[in-house]
Amino acid sequence: MSDDDTAKAVQRWREAAPDAVLLDGFHALKHALRFGADVPHAVTSDKAAVLGLAEDLAGDVTERIAALLVEVPLETLRELVPKVHPTRVAALAARPEREKNTELLGRLPRRAPIVVLDNPRNLGNMGAVVRLAAGFGVTGVVTTGDMDPWHPNAVRAGAGLHYATAVERLPSDALPPGPLYVLDPEGDDIRSVPLPDDALLVFGSERHGVSPELRARATRLLSLPMRPQVSSYNLATSVAMALFHWGGPADPPPSL
Repeated sequence: MSDDDTAKAVQRWREAAPDAVLLDGFHALKHALRFGADVPHAVTSDKAAVLGLAEDLAGDVTERIAALLVEVPLETLRELVPKVHPTRVAALAARPEREKNTELLGRLPRRAPIVVLDNPRNLGNMGAVVRLAAGFGVTGVVTTGDMDPWHPNAVRAGAGLHYATAVERLPSDALPPGPLYVLDPEGDDIRSVPLPDDALLVFGSERHGVSPELRARATRLLSLPMRPQVSSYNLATSVAMALFHWGGPADPPPSL
C-alpha cells in the first residue's frame, strides 16, 4: 500500500472514529458483520494473516472482511487504537439507533427475557454478560447508571456481540415492561421458580447488589444456590446460571 493510500485510510478512520463503535480484534469484527452491523472501516497490519483466520473461523464473512480490510503499517495501527489486539485488526461500526433498541426492548409479547444490570461497575463484566445474552438469544441487555455498555472495553469483552441483541442504557424508572425478577441473597431459591419469557432479570454489582429502589419494585426476589461463607459469584456467572435456568432442560435424546 502506498504512503498516499495509507494517509487516506488514516484520515477516513480519524474522521469516523469519534462517532463510531470500536471493534477491537478479529472476533469482534466477525460477529458484528454476522449480525448486521454497518462497518465502513477496517484496518490491519497483516491482511494475509487475518484472511487466513477468517477462512478457518468465519468462512461466511471472509469475502466481506477481505473487501473491507485496509493494510497499514503496524506503527500506524498503534496510532489508531489504544492497544493493538493480538489479531492485529480493528474496525469502526455505526452504533445502533437508540430509538430502534428501545422499541425492540419494549415490544410485547416477548419470547425471551431482558437482562438488567443495575449500576454495573466493571466494563469487562458488562461485555461478558452481553456475550452470554447473545448466546442464549435473550431480547436484550439494559444497564442503569453512568457506565456506557457500548464503551470499547465492553464491546471488546463482548466480542462484538452487542450487535446480536439489543443493548441500551436506561434510567431505572424507564425500564421496559415486564415482571421484575430481582436476584438477591434473601430471595427464593431460583431453582424452585419458573422464569417467564417476558421477565426482566435484574442483577446488581458484586459489591453493592441491586438498588433499594429496584428491590422494592421486584415482582419476586430470587437467590442463586451458594455454599455458606462464599461471598458472591462473578456477575457474568450469575447471569449465566439464571439464563440456564430460564432455558430449562434440553429435550431428551431419542430412544435408541
